[in-house]
Amino acid sequence: LMNICDKRLMSDFKNLVSQQSKIFMASPFKDNLRKWAAVILGPEDTAWAGAALCLSLDFTDEYPTKPPTVKILTRMFHPNVYNDGSICLDILKEKWSPAYDVSSVLVSIQNLL
Repeated sequence: LMNICDKRLMSDFKNLVSQQSKIFMASPFKDNLRKWAAVILGPEDTAWAGAALCLSLDFTDEYPTKPPTVKILTRMFHPNVYNDGSICLDILKEKWSPAYDVSSVLVSIQNLL
């Protein structure tokens, strides 16, 4: 039986696929719906323009009430990205809302860069 978290993640994935974004891709691991891999293209007019940045997203049972843990796996020097890949982004912390989905998180991260 699927719980709320898993249903929501399936819905997020369907939305993401239907959007066909040109700036990011993401999908859950085959054997684990709670672990996702994502790639964001570095924004134009930045030091990361054209670069493919790899990310991991980890979801707990409390998603979408609580945000996922997101890390940038690609080594980069950015004021909002810590050495361990954690991202300083308000919507991943105190400004989180269940209205956000995986797509909106990835768009926010791309805008931050």
